[in-house]
Parts: sequence; C-alpha cells; structure tokens
Amino acid sequence: MDFRLSEIEHGYGDGTHILRDPVLETWLARLCSPQTQQPQIDQLVELLYQSLARIALNGEFPRKRVRLATRMTPSHPDAPYEGDLLDENQRAVTVNLARAGTWPSHVCYTTLNHVLNPANVRQDHILASRTVDQKHRVTGAHLGGAKIGGDVKDAIVLFPDPMGATGNTLASAIEHYKREIEGPARKYVALHLIVTPEYLKKIHMAHPDVAVYAVRVDRGLSSARALAAMPGAHWDEERGLNDRQYIVPGGGGFGEIMNNSFV
Repeated sequence: MDFRLSEIEHGYGDGTHILRDPVLETWLARLCSPQTQQPQIDQLVELLYQSLARIALNGEFPRKRVRLATRMTPSHPDAPYEGDLLDENQRAVTVNLARAGTWPSHVCYTTLNHVLNPANVRQDHILASRTVDQKHRVTGAHLGGAKIGGDVKDAIVLFPDPMGATGNTLASAIEHYKREIEGPARKYVALHLIVTPEYLKKIHMAHPDVAVYAVRVDRGLSSARALAAMPGAHWDEERGLNDRQYIVPGGGGFGEIMNNSFV
C-alpha cells in the first residue's frame, strides 16, 4: 500500500518535499496575514502541524502487515481484516526548537501518541537562538540549553520548526544529535510551513540525509528568470531572505507572533 504524496515539481534534489495541498496553503496564507491574531494564530498552527505530522507518518514511518479480528469475526471467523498499518512500535522523537517550535512540536507529539505506542514516543527540548552581527545579519546559531530524554537509536527524529530561513539552527541541532546523543537514529525529518532556497541549500550541504517537508517555498527576492521557471531550476538566482534574514513574502517572525513577544 504505497503512499503517494502530492508535491510540486522542483530542482532542489531528492529528500525535499514541497507540498501541493490547497487546504494547507489556504491555512498558511491566513496565518501569514497581518489581520490574523491570537487565538487564531495557534489554532491555524495546530491544524497545519496535525496535517504535517500525518504526512510524515505516511511518508517516512515503516508499516507492517497485520491480520486482525473485527466485531464481525464471531460471525465470520474466516474473514478477518488484513492490511498494512503503521508499525506502532517504531520509536519517535519530536524536538521542540524553542521558541517557534514549541507549539508545533507539542502538536506533533500528541499526534504521534495517537498513532504509535506512547511508550516509544518522546519530546525533547532545545533552546536555540540566532547569532547576529552588528548589522543584524545572521552569523549562525547558539544552542543555549537542552532537555534530551535519552538515546535516539533506531528512532525517527522530527524537527517541527515553522520557518526554514537560514538553516543554521536546524543544522546545529541535528549536528548535536549526531555527535552527542547515542544512536544512530533511523532518520531525521524536518517539518516546516515555509522554507527558502537558502535554507534548502544549507541543509542539503550540512545534512544530505535529512528529509524536508514544507507547505511552500518562498523565493520572493529571486531574479525574474528564476521566478518564471520551476523552483530550483536556477537555484543560484533564487533568494527568499532579506538583509535581516527574514523570509519574503513569508509571515514575519513566527516565534514572535505565536508568543506575542517581539524580542
């Protein structure tokens, strides 16, 4: 029973999935609107990440063949249900990259617990922040602290982070797991609402094994030739970040709007 993902055609390489989902795109457009405020912000983020978690479960998690009894089995014992279901014993870890990733990670954590054996599902927490120079240009990422609840051996590790902007924070977080946490993990999966061409280039160079899912790719500052072509066809001419490393057209700072804290 193959899962077929609806995604756009692009030139960003294998492992990158830019979704073609009108419902998710509609919710995301509302989320990015300056008229949208709390509590609608968190409600939309919840809807979006419930969907992204389901897509990740379908696309990245293993399945197993089962033969199960139903309520009709006493009457028809020779006709049980047979099918391919998700392997509920697969280990999973969702990582909260505070602060923008706090609510998305919790939504994914809850969704995973409804599908997998909750004993095999964990949520970790990393306090991460951008480092900038005097002109507010991003120079990297600082991991200020972490609560990581154990090893990731054979686990599927999810990073639900709304905005894939520069890629510095996610690259640093994945590097921390690979170097410092006992493993290896079965795979790493990044779940985003919006990504930029710059982000995709950074992640593919730093961690080519990571699967990336995003509702859309924003490249509003690209050349006219790039914008007229398939995304990724003229990758070197694509740009989605302004001089302060915010995504264009984007939706502003999601960590800011979700917490109503503009620092």
